[in-house]
Amino acid sequence: MRLLALLVAIALPLHPARADPAVATRTLAEVALYPQREASAQAVARNESRIAAEIAARIAEIPVEVGQTVARGAVVARLDCRDQALARERAKAALAAARSRLALAEQQLARARGLVAKGFISREALDARDSEVEVLRADRAQARVQLATAERAVGKCSLHAPFPAIVRGRLGQVGELAVPGTPLVALADASRIEVAAQLQPRDADSLRAASDIRFLGDGGPRALKLLRISPAIDPQARTVEARLAFAAEPAPPGAAGRVVWRDNAPHLPPELVVRRGGRLGVFVDAGGVARFHELPGAQEGRPAPVSLPADARVVVEGQLTLRDGQRLR
Repeated sequence: MRLLALLVAIALPLHPARADPAVATRTLAEVALYPQREASAQAVARNESRIAAEIAARIAEIPVEVGQTVARGAVVARLDCRDQALARERAKAALAAARSRLALAEQQLARARGLVAKGFISREALDARDSEVEVLRADRAQARVQLATAERAVGKCSLHAPFPAIVRGRLGQVGELAVPGTPLVALADASRIEVAAQLQPRDADSLRAASDIRFLGDGGPRALKLLRISPAIDPQARTVEARLAFAAEPAPPGAAGRVVWRDNAPHLPPELVVRRGGRLGVFVDAGGVARFHELPGAQEGRPAPVSLPADARVVVEGQLTLRDGQRLR
């Protein structure tokens, strides 16, 4: 009997009762990361215009140079307008003649009305005079339209910048014959410059929620504000385009760089994420019991977005061997 008790006492230390696993936990607020996001971007002018001739004429002058900044309304090209000026003078003469003919016809109509009252001419003759006056009034209106058309053609001999602009190129040469639609000068809008960024679709919501967005490129960092994100996905690059505006001094058009922002949603470090049953998640201490919390947006080796409360206690040590529902120590 003593021998049996001795054998039991020796065997017990070799097979101790299973103890609850020891782990270390910290609150989500203590371990959460707010990763920096970024996307390739470029400063672009809202308007890139090729100013073209609207009439057929020879190029007389292009008074701007590539790289020059011009104000809105500044002359960027002049055409030889002698033919258009002659057409305007012809239209002025035609209008003067139409007015003279109408004045004479109106005088004759007035006399005819007096003669009808006295019975010297017939009513049919009076109607003919009245019809003649109406025709001449239409001729005067037509002459006015022709003069307005000729003056408009003369106005098209000088081409003006439609906005404050940077001259990107001289597309025409002095002495060449320009026809309607011939581009003469390329301009970039210097007053409205935006940033075009190419985002991964999964980053669109993060950018919408970001409070501090910056453009890192030529000239140093610049603050941005989001204007819009296109819902269309580029079929080749599989990206969506975001447009942002500079909060202060813009970068020059064509400046390349990156749009960077800090994600406002809390993320967990990748070393805390474990796989259970083919799903990625994290263990939390729920009243002394390990509970597996799945992270649907998690990717191995990358910080994972999490939707737990800030005071949730996340297992940061010992999570690799835990099972859901296991008591913790």
